[in-house]
Amino acid sequence: MNITALVLTYNEEIHIERCLRSILPLTQQIVVVDSLSTDNTVRLARSLGAQVLERAWENNHSTQVNWALDQLPSTTDWIMRIDADEILTPQLVKQIQVLLPSLKDEVKGISCIRKMVFQGKLIRYGGVGRNVVLRLFRFKFGRSESRWMDEHIKLSGSTTHLSGALIDDNLRPLSWWQEKHRNYAKREAVDLLNLEYQFLQKDRKSDESLTNSPIGLKRQIKEGLYAKLPGGMRAVAYFAFRYFVLLGFLDGKHGSQFHYWQAFWYRNLADQNVASVKKYMRENGLSAKEAIRIVLGISV
Repeated sequence: MNITALVLTYNEEIHIERCLRSILPLTQQIVVVDSLSTDNTVRLARSLGAQVLERAWENNHSTQVNWALDQLPSTTDWIMRIDADEILTPQLVKQIQVLLPSLKDEVKGISCIRKMVFQGKLIRYGGVGRNVVLRLFRFKFGRSESRWMDEHIKLSGSTTHLSGALIDDNLRPLSWWQEKHRNYAKREAVDLLNLEYQFLQKDRKSDESLTNSPIGLKRQIKEGLYAKLPGGMRAVAYFAFRYFVLLGFLDGKHGSQFHYWQAFWYRNLADQNVASVKKYMRENGLSAKEAIRIVLGISV
């Protein structure tokens, strides 16, 4: 069985070599889908043997991933999805090498643990220390679900789980992280508005494939409880839950910063975007889709 690693990039010269070197012990079949980088990302990727495909970014991970999957040859067996700022640990690589040759045909996907590093500090608490992610799946049995944020691979078939981890460790400064999450907050707002106004087609196959999974449970809580709380209040409630109930305060100074920025600031910004769109809808008599395009600059 062969594995093709799929990596999305845009100006990732700071990360790409580290990422690809962590993949090479698992597979030398690496496809980098680059969104027209202006730095040395493409040169570095090719120097390590990666095939580079280029496609302009449309502000949506799902469309980029699915486009990349459509470019792969029919002889592809397995896909490993990994971000440029992530690293496969040797433990995870070894577990995959041992598992794949004996895996039953009905198993179509393999999940693992994703650990988070923020500003050089490993985050252990607050509910993010051992997130389960599906990143390895049989070709043609997995697609990225159509969502603006929090998208996952929808799988046709059963999964198995490995205890090994990949590590999300972005080396850029906090200012870059903040700017990235300002964009994420716009996309998060689109998904929150869609829950209320239903202007996007519901992906029922995705919901079914995630049922009874940790990802599916989190989504049920988010859509059934979190999204129904008043805007502004839900960001406070979510931060308090992560920081106090899930012991986020045990992560120390860097952890406190992470939980504040990621659990409160980012989600409060998404709520502000939701409020701005709704206000524009009321004042101008526009639909949610039209207001989102004008206020957030996103065409849905």
